Amino acid sequence: MITDVLTGVALYLAVQDFNKVVFKKQKLLIELDRYASDVAELIRTPMEMHYIPLKVALFYLLNPYTVMSCVAKSTCAINNTVIAFFFLATIKGSTLLSAIFLALATYQSLYPLTLFAPALLYLLQRQFIPVKLKGKGFWMYTMQYAALYLCSLVVIVCLSFFLLNSWDFIPSVYGFILSVPDLTPNIGLFWYFFAEMFEHFSLFFVCVFQINVFFYTIPLAVKLKEHPIFFFFVQLAIISIFKSYPTVGDVALYMAFLPLWSHLYRFLRNIFILSCVLIVCSLLFPVLWHLWIYAGSANSNFYYAITLTFNVGQILLVSDYFYAFLRREYYLTHGLYVTRKDGTEAMLVLK
Repeated sequence: MITDVLTGVALYLAVQDFNKVVFKKQKLLIELDRYASDVAELIRTPMEMHYIPLKVALFYLLNPYTVMSCVAKSTCAINNTVIAFFFLATIKGSTLLSAIFLALATYQSLYPLTLFAPALLYLLQRQFIPVKLKGKGFWMYTMQYAALYLCSLVVIVCLSFFLLNSWDFIPSVYGFILSVPDLTPNIGLFWYFFAEMFEHFSLFFVCVFQINVFFYTIPLAVKLKEHPIFFFFVQLAIISIFKSYPTVGDVALYMAFLPLWSHLYRFLRNIFILSCVLIVCSLLFPVLWHLWIYAGSANSNFYYAITLTFNVGQILLVSDYFYAFLRREYYLTHGLYVTRKDGTEAMLVLK
């Protein structure tokens, strides 16, 4: 309960600072005439943004997934707290604290390694360093941040060795996460797939499945280099969906950021349907588990079907927000009412 409260407070403070940065950046772009003349209704106002930090904190603390994770006494709550403080340190522009908290998060569950990219991009923006591969300042700062992160991680791992006087914790923690030996059913995609697979194919497909978490980082970094916090949100969702042992606490963390993107609601295409899918799946999880494990009137296919639907729903939800974000950015630059050469209204298609 304490860690959940700390997470809520960290998210509140981080989003509060981020809103100030967004408003200053928006004001600067308006003064430089970077926005089209007919997009006044898309410009965010201080009144609209005032309650967003509180909404984010409450969206995390009152989320049923957070409550369930807390009742289950899941250690995911500790990991969420570390990631929330990492997010806060990054928003505040503290390179050292950001690297330390990212190292702590990676030390716990490995996958937060992918959050290095959005954190670096945001800190580069804070330092007014352009993201140019030929730029000396870019590489100097990148190496500095990477060195702080790696040194912090090495120190934490070495402290674990001195505490245990053994390196056995490395295969027991990171080897366990990567090799997926325990196929106990959960809300993830791994357990059923590898329970049904022939043993001699498992190593290849474990590698393919694990690459999913890391594979999208580079293309997202290229596409969202000007918007690192949205990149951070998308990467958190990818970790939650594709990690080997996900929990509902992971889902609660990235869903806490949804109020931060409330200005995208008008561009979302399937939000009602996807909300219904996620709610129905959440209600059916315990029902189908009971029918399979206790009543014996169903089998693993029933439970995995609802797991698959839940994860597809999450993927479509993040994709919808990604589409809405890119669409709004396009409208801000090119105008809200796009026309063809003959003057008729054009349909915007993003590829």
